[in-house]
Amino acid sequence: MKVDIETPAPELAAGLISRACADVDPEVPFGLYLHVPFCATRCGYCDFNTYTAGELGSSSSPESWQEAVAAELESAARLLQPARKVSTIFVGGGTPSLLGAAGLTRLLDAVRAEFDLADDAEVTTESNPESTSPEFFADLREAGYTRISLGMQSAAQHVLRVLDRVHTPGRAVAAAREAREAGFEHVNLDLIYGTPGESDADLHASLDAVLSAGVDHVSAYALIVEDGTALARRIRRGEMPAPDDDVLADRYQILDDRLSADGFGWYEVSNWARDDAAACRHNLAYWHSHDWWGVGPGAHSHVNGVRWWNVKHPARYAKTLAEGALPAASAEELGAEDRHVEAVMLTTRCRTGLPMGILDDAERANAEKLCADGLLERAETAYVLTDAGRLLADGVIRRVLWG
Repeated sequence: MKVDIETPAPELAAGLISRACADVDPEVPFGLYLHVPFCATRCGYCDFNTYTAGELGSSSSPESWQEAVAAELESAARLLQPARKVSTIFVGGGTPSLLGAAGLTRLLDAVRAEFDLADDAEVTTESNPESTSPEFFADLREAGYTRISLGMQSAAQHVLRVLDRVHTPGRAVAAAREAREAGFEHVNLDLIYGTPGESDADLHASLDAVLSAGVDHVSAYALIVEDGTALARRIRRGEMPAPDDDVLADRYQILDDRLSADGFGWYEVSNWARDDAAACRHNLAYWHSHDWWGVGPGAHSHVNGVRWWNVKHPARYAKTLAEGALPAASAEELGAEDRHVEAVMLTTRCRTGLPMGILDDAERANAEKLCADGLLERAETAYVLTDAGRLLADGVIRRVLWG
């Protein structure tokens, strides 16, 4: 059942969320995603729910957002009784580091005011390299953050310029080293590959920089041109070519070869870690359909087979919570078939593989054909993407499900 609505959190959607929260399995890991909607500038490729100060004007501020986040956390804790321990926290955006260490500390304090954290809780924040410093990382480590994810994208200045990224090429590596020196054992660098104008040599230079930084995790994503972005408009006007699928496949192979040779192993199609401890547990929770509550404007949640997402604009988000309502914009309850399709889609992308036991006879036959085609291989109890299969993961998933 899907509930689409124009006004925030009407009785039907709120009732669906409340019922889901009242009947959760306490053994299912639970995480929090906290969305920071603020950015200093808008990157040309980005279609996330983010706003610059000029776009918001006086309608919203970090202070009003913090108050609204605290109110949503209070609502979540009230609905999720008995209280669930938080296994993972991920602060994303947007640019969380614009809040400064003091703002991010207040955010974590607001979580602790409503929830107990597991003893080994993973607490991650994304950061823009330009809005960090050694003191910033030291203060975050003292506050209880355990993991840093830095947006690097590329080491080539001309590639960063196409993406409208404002940081200098060397700053991401310097920030990663500062985070390690501050005591962060787990540090990630994000790359984007396939940007118009990027060469193989540019990607190799970016990987040289990443591997010199001493990080234990790398995320690398093919550039996707999203409708409505500045980059999409530039490509539509013919100012630059669209990303080429064959080039993207070649670049992925370069990434995997270089990272594997340096001791990284893939654990999801777009993510590599030095060991199991370095893998991002919060993202693994998404891929294994665990429960999480997304806090903030536009944030998505999933609890007990019910999924919902918040109103997008920070001012409307804050107003809704001030009126005592949940800020949900829409909600849907996943049926058995929906859950099955999602389980196949998500687990297939992981190194642990697609569990054989969840497949029906036709799907298993489809998987066996994919093994014969060299796109899947059999592990003990799962089908795992081969190197060739990772390049065609979406197509592999469709063939498993529908032949």
